[in-house]
Amino acid sequence: MEKYGGSERRKFPRFSANFVVSYRVKEVPDGYDLSQTKNVSQGGILLTTNRKFEKGTLLAMSIRFPFVAKRIEVTGEVVDSREVVRDLIYETRINFRDLDTEFFRELGEFVQGHLK
Repeated sequence: MEKYGGSERRKFPRFSANFVVSYRVKEVPDGYDLSQTKNVSQGGILLTTNRKFEKGTLLAMSIRFPFVAKRIEVTGEVVDSREVVRDLIYETRINFRDLDTEFFRELGEFVQGHLK
């Protein structure tokens, strides 16, 4: 993959991290899939999925972060989903939609701590 040489456009810095995520399309009451993040920021995550998602798809997600005791339940909106391995693996970029204010702050501190 070609490295981007332009100016940084992300609102929040991100770092490589592997956290367990279970997710499903929000309108579908069951059928969770399990994955891992590739990177995380205060505003969203990149994870591998077994299918391509349309931009704007809402996902119900449950994420286990090491700095909180409980799983974080959050809605994510798909920003992009691209094929990495034909018909098998996709990289899906997701923005968080409804993070708790306190957790948003904690996540920001966690990310900043790993960027130093």
